[in-house]
Amino acid sequence: MKSARLVSTIEQQTGFESANSICWEFHVTFLKPWAVLWDMDGTLVDTAELHFDAWVRLCASLGRPFTRDDFKATFGRRNPEIFQYLFPAGMTEAEAARQGEIKETMYRAATRERGVELLPGAHSLMAGLAQEGALQAIGSSAPRGNLELILELTGVGNLLGACVGMEDTRRGKPDPEVFLEGARRLGVEPAHCLVLEDAVAGIEAATAAGMRSIGVTFVAHHSEASLMAAGASRVVGSLAEISARDVRHLIAG
Repeated sequence: MKSARLVSTIEQQTGFESANSICWEFHVTFLKPWAVLWDMDGTLVDTAELHFDAWVRLCASLGRPFTRDDFKATFGRRNPEIFQYLFPAGMTEAEAARQGEIKETMYRAATRERGVELLPGAHSLMAGLAQEGALQAIGSSAPRGNLELILELTGVGNLLGACVGMEDTRRGKPDPEVFLEGARRLGVEPAHCLVLEDAVAGIEAATAAGMRSIGVTFVAHHSEASLMAAGASRVVGSLAEISARDVRHLIAG
């Protein structure tokens, strides 16, 4: 009855469509928990060249070149899927895990040595989302050690309620598992979640999870057209172009 009276009151002031929109936003924002799930590499930070250098070094030791095309084809995917792509003739799961750890050790050493910064607009958006009451989590294909290092170096771990990485999933993006697990850990329904991503595979994963998404082209791994074709609700050039309120409105529909 209270919600019906609220709709009636707002209807009189704003019209039927505006009343329903406002009340739905009120329902999502204040009565139901809502969340933002962040990709890490390419969205929060740009560590692409550090990853590329580590893959080049590892593949050279294994007698295989690693090209920019290889990097584009595999960026945003978990190591098990990357090794399947790079060595289609076969590499055992145990060997892939061993080689993957060698690559990640090289990557983490270079990251700690060179440092890393949040991409433009990332910190202000995360802080604004927290002030608006959004829950936040990382949903990444990266190993947990990489995620923990980035959170340590950037100092944003206190804004997150969960962190889902490679070890927490059996299937990588574009499978929706990583985002569904993030939503589960936060206790938020997928329909009340939004994903921030820079990769086509990540946008496809968000779409498959039943979540809205915003594609970010700042690091230029994928075009606006390709992200929209994958199902992005909106595409921006930088996180500085959007606010926490924009995100809330997009979730509300």
